[in-house]
Amino acid sequence: MTASDLQHELEVAVALARRAGAAIMEYYREGVDVDYKPGDEPVTVADRTADGIISSGLRSAFPGDGLLTEESEDDATRLQKERVWIVDPLDGTTEFLEETDDFVVQIALTMRGRPVLGVVYQPVEDRLYYARQGYGAYQEYRALRTRLHVSAETRPEGMCLVASRSRYSDLIEAGRRALGVQTVQRVGSVGLKVGLLAQGACDLYLGTNVCKEWDLCAPHALLLEAGGELTDLHGEPILYNKPEVGECAGLVASNGLVHAQILEKLAPLVERLPR
Repeated sequence: MTASDLQHELEVAVALARRAGAAIMEYYREGVDVDYKPGDEPVTVADRTADGIISSGLRSAFPGDGLLTEESEDDATRLQKERVWIVDPLDGTTEFLEETDDFVVQIALTMRGRPVLGVVYQPVEDRLYYARQGYGAYQEYRALRTRLHVSAETRPEGMCLVASRSRYSDLIEAGRRALGVQTVQRVGSVGLKVGLLAQGACDLYLGTNVCKEWDLCAPHALLLEAGGELTDLHGEPILYNKPEVGECAGLVASNGLVHAQILEKLAPLVERLPR
């Protein structure tokens, strides 16, 4: 099966994202208990319920595919699979707990380590982003379906930088100054940040080494189909379904028009970061 044959996969992923989002909303603003995973990452019954819905749905629909999801034990058999689903059932658990509305469900499909399909669903707003390789990126919101495309801004100093609401690091601030960016928008989930880039509302996203594969894969697919570019801070491509699902070496997501120029301006700040 080629990436151009993924309409059925997209329909399944969208349906599961909506079901998981509805389940999450049953717990939202209800004062759920919080557990903590290694690294002090919060996890709730909402995360686990959404994970169960998506994982069981994908395994039933596509039993021959691999699966990597944040809230389930990793199964190394995925490494032998050409097609692997990568899932974050609730991206933005901190924002879910803080009741900011900036959380999403994320479902992606990779082929040979490359993102070819992505679904990002914000249940509070009933906002759906989706893309499949070769067919563009779209938003469904308030009964409107819109094809997405990144902005045409080519001046780094004229760009709007979208950055983390809770993890605005010294490196990101130094990068903003190095690029001369004046406008910053702070948002929670990675999916929502990249969604702003995909629809041309912002132009640039800088992230440090906090993103894991499930945080990034679905937004990555969306941005590529909207015409943007995403690399690590060294300009290297980001691949998925790796044996060790560690933190990425930071990331730069942009409208793609002056991506190399942005990386060049950031290089003095990141030369000591691990590769």
